[in-house]
Amino acid sequence: MFTTIRNRGPRTATDADRKTALVAGALYIITFVGSIPALALYHDILKDPNYILGHASDTGVRGSALLEIICALAGIGTAVVLHRVVRRYSPTRALGFIASRVWEAAMICVGVMSVLAIVTLHHDATGASGSTAGSLVGPARALVALHDWTFLVGPGLAPAISAMCLASVLYRSRLVPRIIPMLGLIGAPMLVVSSVATLFGVFDQVSSAAFVLALPIATWEFSLGVWMVVKGFKPSTQVPENVAAGHRNVETELVTVVA
Repeated sequence: MFTTIRNRGPRTATDADRKTALVAGALYIITFVGSIPALALYHDILKDPNYILGHASDTGVRGSALLEIICALAGIGTAVVLHRVVRRYSPTRALGFIASRVWEAAMICVGVMSVLAIVTLHHDATGASGSTAGSLVGPARALVALHDWTFLVGPGLAPAISAMCLASVLYRSRLVPRIIPMLGLIGAPMLVVSSVATLFGVFDQVSSAAFVLALPIATWEFSLGVWMVVKGFKPSTQVPENVAAGHRNVETELVTVVA
């Protein structure tokens, strides 16, 4: 009897991690790029007081809603895809990353439903009399306010939590250049400060102060996505010795042959 040891670890793990980085990076870029036109369309259409009473097209609002749904699903996808990598270093932070992304997606979807409800009110107001149409302006404004608040507690706050979970792991593991997760670690508290300041009316969500405070976290997410697509994770990175055996990169298969 003899034992043959076949080591399939390093190359297999490296190839899998490259695919993981590529998919996760693409999803990060989708969440970043898709959110910009969605917010721009919402701001131009929903902030227009004549939208409900007028005969404007709903195409822009519906398109923005679709983009936000795509962003929500892509956001969850980033956490699900990266989970197998992040859990090697911290299973707790890997779960926290998924939870923050799900929370963000849930808030986005609530905001989308409020916007689609405004579309329904717009249709009701189109063929209604002046007094009836005017009575729909109040509910429409309330739904716009609901969308703004969901944006604050969702995309306005959750990225700070996800950054603390993911960036801390990437900084320690050196899977990507440390300057990238450092942006996330710096931007996370700045985004929390911005959200709290907006909550208490210090400045508006759409303001120069809010933009400056949100810039580091936006740079972190975009640069991470681009790096993972172009470069992937560093292949020389080793899993820490204190990680459970089930989370290791290298898998060894023992084949026993009876002669």
